[in-house]
Amino acid sequence: MADAAQLPPLLPLFPLQTVLFPGALLPLHVFEARYMDLATRCLRDGSVFGVNLIAEGREVGAPARPYEVGVSARIVEWDMAKPGTLDLVVRGERRYRVLRSELGANSLLLGEVEWLAEAPHRAIPDNCLSLVALLRAIVEDAGVERLPEPHDFDDAGWVGLRFAEVLPIPAQAKQALLELDDPTDRLEIVRQFLDQRGLLAERMKQPKGS
Repeated sequence: MADAAQLPPLLPLFPLQTVLFPGALLPLHVFEARYMDLATRCLRDGSVFGVNLIAEGREVGAPARPYEVGVSARIVEWDMAKPGTLDLVVRGERRYRVLRSELGANSLLLGEVEWLAEAPHRAIPDNCLSLVALLRAIVEDAGVERLPEPHDFDDAGWVGLRFAEVLPIPAQAKQALLELDDPTDRLEIVRQFLDQRGLLAERMKQPKGS
């Protein structure tokens, strides 16, 4: 991953009704001119754009107001099923905070961003070790197409982000998990969420492959 000093301070933003996490894959169907131009430029230059959850507004039409913390996205697959549209798969890379935003060409939202520090590798706390077994089962069920390699089941940050990605919780709750700087805090919140709903014990009782 690039050093923050080498990352662009001005980032084109793609506000969505979903949260992208570092290391996660996200399919996008692109048809608006501003995002077609953005995707074309990113494919040509190998550059990234930002994905932010929408705080106010919609994905199409007038530019939406995004939450401040988002994740840079790199295109890893693309296809043009029909003229005037692009089907993309992007992968989340690094978190940032939008300091201010402005409108560029075609009403594309541009953000002046502060790149957030990447959390160091953290061991899984003892009281969260059961989450690792559960996540291994989820990855096996979902397949590498849904939860791609590299996998790092020993890192609290990676494990917490994958749970934040797959848990069936509102987008605002996912955003709150994304914004946490401490990976062990994120993992503890996930553990409490699963324990309170009996989901951890229920899933671990299921036979392998169920």
